[in-house]
Amino acid sequence: MNAEVLRALCLALGLGLLIGLQRQRAGSAFGGIRTFPLIALLGAVCGVLAQKWGGVVLAAGFVSVAAIAVLANLAKIRAGEDTQGQTTEAAALLTFASAVLLTTEFRVFGIVLGGLIAVLLHLKDAMHAFAGRLSERDVAAIMRFAVVSLIVLPLVPDATLGPFQVLNPRQIWWIVVLIVGIGLAGYVSYRLFGERAGAVLSGILGGLVSSTATTVAHARLVRERSDALGFAAVIIVIASTVAAARVIVLVAVVAPAILWTVAPPLAAFLLLMIVVSVMMLRGSATSKHASPEPGNPAELKSALVFAAVYAIVTLATAAAREYLGTDALYGIAAVSGFVDVDAITLSTAKLAAVERVEPGIVWRVVLIATLTNLVFKTGIAGTIGSRKLFQRLLLPMGSALVAGLALLWIWPA
Repeated sequence: MNAEVLRALCLALGLGLLIGLQRQRAGSAFGGIRTFPLIALLGAVCGVLAQKWGGVVLAAGFVSVAAIAVLANLAKIRAGEDTQGQTTEAAALLTFASAVLLTTEFRVFGIVLGGLIAVLLHLKDAMHAFAGRLSERDVAAIMRFAVVSLIVLPLVPDATLGPFQVLNPRQIWWIVVLIVGIGLAGYVSYRLFGERAGAVLSGILGGLVSSTATTVAHARLVRERSDALGFAAVIIVIASTVAAARVIVLVAVVAPAILWTVAPPLAAFLLLMIVVSVMMLRGSATSKHASPEPGNPAELKSALVFAAVYAIVTLATAAAREYLGTDALYGIAAVSGFVDVDAITLSTAKLAAVERVEPGIVWRVVLIATLTNLVFKTGIAGTIGSRKLFQRLLLPMGSALVAGLALLWIWPA
């Protein structure tokens, strides 16, 4: 027990010194490299004593730290100093709480919380700059995602409905949150980097938002500006590469138990796409152009459309397996790839997670949908963009298609 107490005190001292150092460097008038270690040690001592005397000790310690913060601010007011910022005072209360956690079985959370406090305090300027670069439209997108994930998701019923017992509204909406979240991360990143994003970064962000939408947008760019041909082609290929990585991540999230069976062949295809992207970068003119701004992925309408597509694909997948056998899944993958790769990836992975589909079938279904999507994107690039863009994409996309078909043929079942 003494060793546990000593460890808690040492950890509290370390976290207090870390946070105090940051506050000292920031010129905080409330507390610095001495005050915060003392607050942390107080929290650890209160945590130890609370194990014998109960929560009243914790309440007394917390109130004491809060009282110190109040008295410090009253002193500022009397001295005519600015008291608008309360970050340091809030950090002091959280430092006390994290030190208390160090004395419990939640020690790891206390360490993480203390480190997070220090990092957030240190990133003040960067976070303020980040918030300043966001437009009203960007903030609205983030708020819509909050509605989708924090308000709608808990209200959706968690019950299996419909034929084949594969449709669960809560699970469907959770998938929507996952896809919208990935897209929103790419969208906000694009908005932050804007025209400073080169071909590589634009392609990566475009793949996160939607590789198909990125293809359409850059095909239109080529139609309007023929000098953007090389730039657009590279971005389309890189976005398709990110899409190939994205499906692996989706499988890892929804069905981690089958990841080690599904990932190797998909990773082999991803490696090939990376090689193709690198060759495109080395062989194409990628002078900087302004990439078209992607659409907002957090729109409620888009979320509802994806939910409907995912539900239809899930139902069709289950029906095909039930009535036509697992081989029919390949046909559904080929068709759904023209619309969306994520839906067939997620629905098949979920079926495999409940042992209704063999894991070895999942990667083949996902790869077929991915290859179909490559063909579709190459076609719309030529249709919406130009014949030259189609010709520019024909070799890299065709090579990926042939290699993917070879993987389907030679990879062990």
